[in-house]
Amino acid sequence: MDRLKKPELLAPAGNWDSLVAAIEAGCDALYLSGTLYGARSYAGNFTKEELVKAIDYAHLYGVKVYVTTNIVIYEAEVKNFMKYIDFLCKNRVDAIIVQDLGMMDLIRQKYPNLEIHASTQMHIHNVEAVQLMEQLHINRVVLARETSISLVKEIKEKTNMPIEIFCHGALCISYSGQCLMSSLIGGRSGNRGTCAQSCRQRYTLESDNKKIKNGYLLSTKDLNTLNYIPELIEAGIDSLKIEGRMKRPEYVYLVVSIYRMFIDEYISNQKIPDIKPYLYELEKIFNRKFTKGFLFSEDNNKLINSYRPNHIGTPLGQVLGYHNNQVKIKLIDSLNINDGIRFLIDDGDDIGFIVTKMYKNNKSVKQAKKADIIEIPYKNNISNKVKVVKTTDYEQIEMIKRDINSHKRKISIDVYLEGFIDKPVKLTICDLDNKEIVIYSDYIIKSSINSSISEDSIKKHINHLGNTPYQINSFNIKIDSNIFIPVKVLNDIRRAAINKLTEDRLKVNSNVLISTYNLTLPNYPIEQNKTILIHSIDDYNKIKDKAFSDIYIDDIDTFKKINDNHKVLKLDRVIEHHLPYYNEKILIGELGSIKLSNNVITDFSFNVTNSYTVAFLHSLGVKKITLSYEMNDYQIKKLIDNYHFRYQKHPNLELIVDSIPEVMVSKYKLVTNNGYNNWLIDRFNNKYKINIHNNLMYIKHYKRLKRDNPNHYFEMGINNIRYEL
Repeated sequence: MDRLKKPELLAPAGNWDSLVAAIEAGCDALYLSGTLYGARSYAGNFTKEELVKAIDYAHLYGVKVYVTTNIVIYEAEVKNFMKYIDFLCKNRVDAIIVQDLGMMDLIRQKYPNLEIHASTQMHIHNVEAVQLMEQLHINRVVLARETSISLVKEIKEKTNMPIEIFCHGALCISYSGQCLMSSLIGGRSGNRGTCAQSCRQRYTLESDNKKIKNGYLLSTKDLNTLNYIPELIEAGIDSLKIEGRMKRPEYVYLVVSIYRMFIDEYISNQKIPDIKPYLYELEKIFNRKFTKGFLFSEDNNKLINSYRPNHIGTPLGQVLGYHNNQVKIKLIDSLNINDGIRFLIDDGDDIGFIVTKMYKNNKSVKQAKKADIIEIPYKNNISNKVKVVKTTDYEQIEMIKRDINSHKRKISIDVYLEGFIDKPVKLTICDLDNKEIVIYSDYIIKSSINSSISEDSIKKHINHLGNTPYQINSFNIKIDSNIFIPVKVLNDIRRAAINKLTEDRLKVNSNVLISTYNLTLPNYPIEQNKTILIHSIDDYNKIKDKAFSDIYIDDIDTFKKINDNHKVLKLDRVIEHHLPYYNEKILIGELGSIKLSNNVITDFSFNVTNSYTVAFLHSLGVKKITLSYEMNDYQIKKLIDNYHFRYQKHPNLELIVDSIPEVMVSKYKLVTNNGYNNWLIDRFNNKYKINIHNNLMYIKHYKRLKRDNPNHYFEMGINNIRYEL
């Protein structure tokens, strides 16, 4: 059997404590964010000073650091954003993770030796998009979470691009980078790192005016691929990524350490441990129940946990009664003082707290076992038969804390010491990265019979590594007999060697190459066009006599039936396997479709928010570019003005001015019957239309969005304004 390639284990670090926990658990690399430009604005994140400290600490242990800059960038932010990239580059970050296409292009040109990873927010999910990234010399692609393992294998076979996939943690119900729900409802954009997690709220599904079901209908279970580690490794995936920058350090440590064990075991012995005991530990620390996700073709009906959107813990017992402010519970698992528990109330208004007192047979106890009947003080009545779960296992948390604080992760070194009469002591230290440090003492060795030093004594003093991250793997000594070396000399050369080794280990990516930014761009005429999106022949008959420069048609059968020089075929936002080259003008929704025609228009789903992205797309041959729904008038004008100033050219831009936007596209389907009578209803009674198209679910906004005075966008420099039926 060929030697298997060990994938990188990539861990989340939302703050310093999680960073230390991930390193102690055995990660190969970390991803984290500064206080700006990251897709998890509500994580602890790192100031600039903390980032420098984090990079140094990680590099000392041989761990790489990838900084997330995975949001879209507005025109007014570009200058400061690039200052931040310069800061990261000069402080030896190993890679940056990018969503914004324009910033990706600007960075790759300005900093050609800075490694760039295309974020999952970039919505890359097919061979063609990966090949495009390869042509642009992007260093890694983080594939969409919906990408199947068979397609991952195909991408690995047809490209040389390093591939990263999520292997554990929270999932988005929508394709990442393609969800506008939080943004359009409450102004908190997932593309800007401030998602309000609208998918974790309660909804009602209505079909043909009948309430079908309600609950947390869009709330996914958490991804867990432990059982599939062999297949992930065999597929040649380069990096396995654990989600969790919002999670506590103990969660990070536990998940990373378990995946570390499973990966190492399979690489060494081509087998993995029994998953059951580890699954139980994972369930205790955090779970919404687990799924294998679309990566391994999870059944559509098994992806969602409509029962609860948060940590559901592990089953603990059932309420037997309530009397004198005491809840009586029969346990099906152990319980300790300081454990967290929750009563699961039918309406979802659960009650959770930390256990500080409990009684068994009217006696105060600190521990109770499975099958025990206990009483816990509680001031409010709890109904009989209410289920109880354990949400925090105090002993588990304390054990993990002890593991983290023990700092068991060490850097192995080989030590060689030479000591010969009339020569200085020579100490050589080598680490596993082949860094070699040689230190000579100022002291010249003397012979001594009465006070000679032994090899054991030398080893003892050189091995005093204290709180350093090093441990001695092998120790070789060559010395004359009957020599004297003062203990202070041994301590001094040990410290000097360790300090020099630490200094050398931190010299990573220190050379910053800065180049120039340049693009060759077409100059488009200034025009005032109106375009429209239609869905059927009936739609076409309503608008065919009106002056639309482009008529977008999202149904292939309708497109074929219409004979009109202005027609444009609208392709899907998700295309896992492409059709042959098109001779027609096409409106595309994802990167892999860019080379499918010589007359391509990009849709709103490209999340275009700055002039650099406009220029980048035009440089790839895109004829017309639709701006993001998330731009206001000031941002639009700023983009156009800066484009004119920088490139001395006019762009060909389109803006949607009247539509009911698609707020979500998902591989998961709430319904199987397609039509116009399926609705998702939120807690405010807003109704979102559900459409099924090409085996994908599209959810529309609950209201039509219209921009006031649309013709004034022509005055700004927009060439095309779009209406959608």
